[in-house]
Amino acid sequence: MKPARVIVIDDEPALRNTLESHLTEIGYDVLAVESATAALNRVEGFGPDLVLSDVMMPGMSGLELLSHLRRLTPDLEVVLFTGGSNVQNVIDAIQMGASDFLTKPLCLEETEEVIHRCLRRKNRLPDEAEPGPGAPPLETAHGLVGRHPKMINVYKAIGSVARAGGDTAVLIRGETGTGKELIARALHETSSRADEPFVAVNCAAVPEALLESELFGHVRGAFTGATMDRRGKFDAAAGGTLFLDEIGDTTPAFQAKLLRVLQEREFYAVGSDKPSRSATTVVAATHRHLQEMVEEGTFREDLYYRLQVLEIDVPPLRERRSDIPLLVRHLVARAASDAGMPPPAIPSGVVDALMERDWPGNVRELENVVRRAVVMSRGGALTLEDIGCSGERAGKDGVDPSGRSARSLSEIRSSVERHHVQQVIQQTGGNKSEAARMLQISRPTLNRLIRDHQLVVP
Repeated sequence: MKPARVIVIDDEPALRNTLESHLTEIGYDVLAVESATAALNRVEGFGPDLVLSDVMMPGMSGLELLSHLRRLTPDLEVVLFTGGSNVQNVIDAIQMGASDFLTKPLCLEETEEVIHRCLRRKNRLPDEAEPGPGAPPLETAHGLVGRHPKMINVYKAIGSVARAGGDTAVLIRGETGTGKELIARALHETSSRADEPFVAVNCAAVPEALLESELFGHVRGAFTGATMDRRGKFDAAAGGTLFLDEIGDTTPAFQAKLLRVLQEREFYAVGSDKPSRSATTVVAATHRHLQEMVEEGTFREDLYYRLQVLEIDVPPLRERRSDIPLLVRHLVARAASDAGMPPPAIPSGVVDALMERDWPGNVRELENVVRRAVVMSRGGALTLEDIGCSGERAGKDGVDPSGRSARSLSEIRSSVERHHVQQVIQQTGGNKSEAARMLQISRPTLNRLIRDHQLVVP
C-alpha cells in the first residue's frame, strides 16, 4: 500500500518544517505549504488523504479553507489547529465538518494519534503510526471556561451536535454546580433553533404534584386553585429548547408522560382532553447515574435510551484543577463588572489557596466565594481573608493576610522544575524521548510535566 498523503499548512516555517519532518519520518507522504490558498492550488494534483491546517493565517483562514474543501472533496479528512484561546473555533470547525481539532503548542504524539484515528476510517495508515497521549487544553465561549482536556471533549460534543443539526437528544451528566445548564444553552445557541426560546426547568425544585402542570400547563378548574388556563413550559419553549435539569429526580409516572411527548410529539394539559402538538427539543441533565437507576427499576429504560442518544459528561472541578486560575480571573472580572467596580488584582497566594480546595459545589461554589471576596475586598487586591482563609492557614501557605506571596519552598521548587524541563526540551529540539532520557524520567511523566507547566514543545 502506498503511504497516505498529508498536506500540512502553517505560515510559521519552524512548525511547518517540524510537522513535515516528523510525519515523513513515521511513514506519510507529506506536502507542506505556507498558506490555505497554496494548499487549494495543490489539492487536485497531490490527492491528499488528510489536510492538517492552522486556523489563524494571513489571507484565507483555516475555517474558510475547510468550507472550500468540504465542497471540493466532501470525504477528505481535515484536522485544524490553533494557538488562540477562542474555542468557538472548535465548535464551528466540528460543526462545519472538521474531523478533529488540536491546539498549540502542538504535541507531536497527540497530532500523530489524531491523524492515525482519522485515516483509520479510510484504511490509509503507515505501519509505524501509533497513538499518543491526551489532548492539549483550551478555553471556550458560551460562558464556559476551561483549558483541561476533559473540557475539550465537551466542546467537541457541542460541535458534533451542531453539525447534526442540533436536534440530537442529549443527556448531560455531572455533579451539581458543574455548569450543565451552560452546556445546554451552548447546545441551543449553536443549533438551528438559536433564535427560538430556551426554557430551563429544575425538576428537583418543583413539587411532584405540580411538575406535570409546570411542563404541560393546565386548564381552568383542573384542580383546586386552577382559576384560569395556564401555559406550560413546553408551550413556552415552542420551536426552541426545553432544558430539563435533574431529570433523575422525577417519578416513573411522570417519566411515562414525558416519554409520550418525546415519542408522539404531543401532550395534554392537566384537565384537558385535547392534545397539543410539541415542536420543542428536549435536553436533559442529571447528577445521578441513570443506568444504575434503570437497573434498580427507578428510572424507565425506554426513556433513558430516548434521552441518551449522546451523553456529555461534565467533569467536577476537582478533576480539572488546572482550570481554576482561568475560572478565578473570569469570575473576578464578571463579579467586579456586576458590582460596578474595577477588578481587584489576584495574588498568586490567593489562587494557590483556591486550587487546594476540593470544591464539592464545583464552579457554582467557586463563583459564590469569588463574588463574596470581590464585594468584601478593600484596596486593589484580593486577600486570603477575603476568600475565607484564616491567618493560621496563610502562615502555612507562606502567604500573609494581605495576599502577598512569600514564595513558599514548593513554589520555588516548581519554578526551578519548570525552567529546567523547558530548557532540556529546547536542547533536544522537542524530541521527547531524548528529553525524558536526559531528565531520567518516563515519557508519561514528561508529558504530565509539559501539561502541568504549560511548556512549549518545538
